[in-house]
Amino acid sequence: MNSLSRLGAIIKKEVRQLRRDRLTFGMVFGLPIIQILLFGYAINTDVRNLRAAVADQANTSLSREFVADIAATQVVKFVDEAETAEELEAMLRRGDVSIGVFIPPDFDRRIVDQTRSAVHILVDGSDPTVLGVATQLRNVPVQFGFTPQRQAVELIETRPYYNPERRTPVNIVPGLMGVILMMTMMLFTAVAIVREKERGNLELLINTPVSSAELMVGKVTPYILIGLLQLALILGVGRLLFDVPVRGSVLDLYIAGTAFIAAKLSLGLLISTLVHTQFQAMQMTVFILMPSILLSGFMFPFDGMPRAAQFIGEVLPTTHFIRLTRGIMLRDAPLLELTPDFLYLVGFTLVAMTVAALRFTKRLD
Repeated sequence: MNSLSRLGAIIKKEVRQLRRDRLTFGMVFGLPIIQILLFGYAINTDVRNLRAAVADQANTSLSREFVADIAATQVVKFVDEAETAEELEAMLRRGDVSIGVFIPPDFDRRIVDQTRSAVHILVDGSDPTVLGVATQLRNVPVQFGFTPQRQAVELIETRPYYNPERRTPVNIVPGLMGVILMMTMMLFTAVAIVREKERGNLELLINTPVSSAELMVGKVTPYILIGLLQLALILGVGRLLFDVPVRGSVLDLYIAGTAFIAAKLSLGLLISTLVHTQFQAMQMTVFILMPSILLSGFMFPFDGMPRAAQFIGEVLPTTHFIRLTRGIMLRDAPLLELTPDFLYLVGFTLVAMTVAALRFTKRLD
């Protein structure tokens, strides 16, 4: 009976402690709901509305009908137009679109010509999923009755760019760079401030002339070097074991990597000012980790997600870094063509560092 009484007291104490720990209590119910929503919406093998551009040099009623029929499949969503095939290739390289539809000037004659393709589909083949979805467009002529005497595979020619062998590691490794750096960098700094508090070092820092901004920058700087070493390690292993190419500038890749590492370290410091224990810091890291993997385009095509999921994904730094790595490594895109994603990482770092410094100052008061 005494043993049961002591056991009941311990259970009662743990329940009270859990009830007072609002972060843990919230995650007990929040994490399952969020995971269900993320997996339910993000994991979508039936991809639709891939961003596409068209270069209709024929500009005839038949070619316009063909473009309309392609759009009616909902496999692609035309977001831009081009004049030449070279402009479509530039859009693919920048990542503006995933698919380009090129219709030559003699489109009407090519339809009845058994020896030539009438339409060229340019596909960003760095993502095998997108390439597989793009092949569905071959069914358009047969489905809508353009040329009953021809097969769709003869009428439409698909040209995969950047990954003609359709190897999955070529797409996975550049994205994996972002995931690995995210996990390590954010976790390192997420426990930085609370670790100082738990070890009793925070009181010592308060009595020094070090400002909040200096403390934040000082804690981030060593981990930037560690992150760059990790980046080099991932590149080396990816090249040696999986033959993943680096078609663009290595310097551009390291500049983009530095911006991403700084963004994740800043986010980790911000988390560190929001929690009270290292365990809570790890909980918050896991809380952010799952959406960053599922909604960044790392595992599933970004365009195939619902608008709400895309909006959340655009807020996450991992989404922008994966675009940068795939653009530089696979599509040979210079950093200048990927400026919006790079500037977002820089802006995210400045905002997160500023908020973290302000919150740390409030804690000192």
